Amino acid sequence: MSAPAVTSGSPVRRLLPWLASYRGRLGLGIFLGFMAIGCGVALLATSAWLISSAALMPPILTLEVAIVGVRAFGIGKGVFRYAERIVSHDAAFRALSKLRLAVYDRLAVVAPAGVPAYRRGDLLERLVRDVDATQDLPLRVVLPYASGALVALASVVLAFFILPVAAVVLGVSLLLAATLVPWITARAAADAERASAPARGAMNADVLTLLDGVADLSVSGAAPAWLDRLAADDRRIDGLSARSARASGLASFLGILLSGGAVVVMLLVAIPAVRSGELVGVNLAVLALLPLATYEAVVAMPTAALALGRVRGSAQRVVEVLDAVDPVPDPVSPAAPPSGVVGVALASLSASWPSGPRVLDGLSLDVGAGERVGIVGASGSGKSTLLAVLAGFLPYEGSVRLGGVELRDMRGSDVRGVVGWCPQLPHVFDTSVVENVRLARPDASDDDIRAAVDAVGLGPWIDAQPHGLSTSVGDHGALMSAGQRQRLGVARVLLGGHPVVLLDEPTEHLDEETAEVVAAELLRALEGRTVLWVAHRPHGLAALDRTIRLD
Repeated sequence: MSAPAVTSGSPVRRLLPWLASYRGRLGLGIFLGFMAIGCGVALLATSAWLISSAALMPPILTLEVAIVGVRAFGIGKGVFRYAERIVSHDAAFRALSKLRLAVYDRLAVVAPAGVPAYRRGDLLERLVRDVDATQDLPLRVVLPYASGALVALASVVLAFFILPVAAVVLGVSLLLAATLVPWITARAAADAERASAPARGAMNADVLTLLDGVADLSVSGAAPAWLDRLAADDRRIDGLSARSARASGLASFLGILLSGGAVVVMLLVAIPAVRSGELVGVNLAVLALLPLATYEAVVAMPTAALALGRVRGSAQRVVEVLDAVDPVPDPVSPAAPPSGVVGVALASLSASWPSGPRVLDGLSLDVGAGERVGIVGASGSGKSTLLAVLAGFLPYEGSVRLGGVELRDMRGSDVRGVVGWCPQLPHVFDTSVVENVRLARPDASDDDIRAAVDAVGLGPWIDAQPHGLSTSVGDHGALMSAGQRQRLGVARVLLGGHPVVLLDEPTEHLDEETAEVVAAELLRALEGRTVLWVAHRPHGLAALDRTIRLD
């Protein structure tokens, strides 16, 4: 599913393309909302006319139409409101899904070089709560304002036909309730609404930091300070919520004051009209209750103003992710990726991580097709940076050729189709073995996955499990040993069929005996592929074709 083109402008305006994709559903939702509120206004006005007319004891047939109308409007209000909720929420959730996919797609492009710009908890807050908050734009801003404005206009027209001066009174009160009250409310809570999303993001980041490092923080005695920091975050969020609540209370007070004042003024102009014969007496009750009935059309507008403030704050944070700079953009005219066994040629390669010092400077290296080369060197010499460049995650200067094709001339997805990377700590998801390995090739069969795990030596362990390939590995692979998790990561690379394989210290966290076994199994499984093995430890290096030291 392709995301709509993002337009320039304010953060809220930037979200409009996703809503415009479902403008037909939103338009239907506005119409249904107009009908629901309109039925409420018509119900109260018709009831007032019916009661006033019935007091004069006319023939029952005179009241029959009004009696039927009261029933129809009462039923219609509930039916139209239910339909409006279904249609509007369906449109909002569809737009929300497309926006969330756009954010995920952007992060997939920016990662991993661009992701460290965000704290983990704050990034999670952007992906979940801030994206979710954008649904308030159609549901709590656009629909209430649009449907309410239509009902208010129709009510003023009705009042005009009954008594022109009454239409002026009603129009002025509704205009003030729809503009002045939301403006005052928004001004009172503007800072609080804008600051609430960043405050929640900061608190989430602090919570994750505390949970991830609770052992180290406790040992060092820093845990109480972090708990105090979380308490301060919580107090800040409570203070912002209290300011928003006070603004909401102010809006309710002003709205009630305006609607009540409109009733009083309406009576002051309608009673003399009855005495002069300009107004039929039974319509006096209709005009008296019309401001109260029509107030439903504008009562949600101050709340909509508050919701708009929240949407602005969240939209700004979502747009920051959508606007994140791609560190390695795809070329305009991409070259076809190489096929078969692929060699790697580096010439005057220089690279660094964003905002960091240059780690690689003028590196030249030729790795023949099918050759297995070890890369060693002190910490900070650029070993992992070299692998990130080869995987297409970092920009570079100089030349990097895969099978004779310049890496920057290929799409990132094509590069990662040629190059497979097994990181130092492969991420293991809290699901089954088969689903963890299938990430490398979603269309792979269970037999393909079984062959991959057998090749890396996981077969005996899987056979010993009651559920075989469907065995759950736990959170971060907690139910597996370190060696098994490493083998699982290499099984993904094997399943992907990458002709070039990058191994980033695959035996670093294993004991001596396990490291020797895993190294031998990896090299046997990767026979016939071009391998670059980054290592601090000597396990497996002796079986490689040669070893290069980075200074």
